[in-house]
Amino acid sequence: MKADDHELAARLADEAGRCLLELRARHRSEVDGKVLGDEGDAAAHELLLAALAEQRPQDAVLSEHGTAGPERSGGGRVWIVDPLDGTREFSAPDRPDWAVHVALAAEHQVRAAAVALPAAGLVLGTGSPPRVPAAHGGPPRIAVSRSRPPEFVAAVAAALGAETVPMGSAGAKISAVVRGEVDAYLHAGGQYEWDSAAPIGVARAAGLHTSRLDGSPLVYDRPDPWLPDLLVCRPELAEPLLAAVAAAPGTPPEGSS
Repeated sequence: MKADDHELAARLADEAGRCLLELRARHRSEVDGKVLGDEGDAAAHELLLAALAEQRPQDAVLSEHGTAGPERSGGGRVWIVDPLDGTREFSAPDRPDWAVHVALAAEHQVRAAAVALPAAGLVLGTGSPPRVPAAHGGPPRIAVSRSRPPEFVAAVAAALGAETVPMGSAGAKISAVVRGEVDAYLHAGGQYEWDSAAPIGVARAAGLHTSRLDGSPLVYDRPDPWLPDLLVCRPELAEPLLAAVAAAPGTPPEGSS
């Protein structure tokens, strides 16, 4: 891995985030939400692909909107990016829970990553991993999708005496665990690698537990980018959460993909 891959990931995530903020401020009152979201997705995608083509022309790129650069070779260097994670939230007035993801995978693991939270003025990256705050002392807080929370999460929360906290994008939810705003994030509704690669890289660098819901490792740069479930949590919660997930009705079959 090149020494400045961490810095590049953070800089590109920040630049794409600034581009999105400018677009949002300029056009929010002029276009409807879907048009704004589509324009933001396209603008950030073009910015990231142009920058990676210039800065890392030998590396492959896997984006939510397609591939670029050299053909991917299993285990080689590939940038996995989500130009706008949380299009719906970006398009809604004053919602902060959307993100930009930039990650570098090699040997099927995330090696460098950054998540920009533009509305909060933050970039979380693997170059200077954030320090997870101390446990808050109350019941565990589990971030879930505000529109499609998995049905089994209610049983998991009940088993642990936890409360659920609805949030927008996957990047925002995993970043909330990193920042200590919640203690865990469970997902089983289906995602792709670009939805989680960058925030998982940051979470791992911060010392959090990351895995599939059956406890198996998260693997990136696979031929099929579908990655249907994951768990991110404080390390001390990993064992009880995995046990509660395994016992909960409606949990996805082990190793399903």
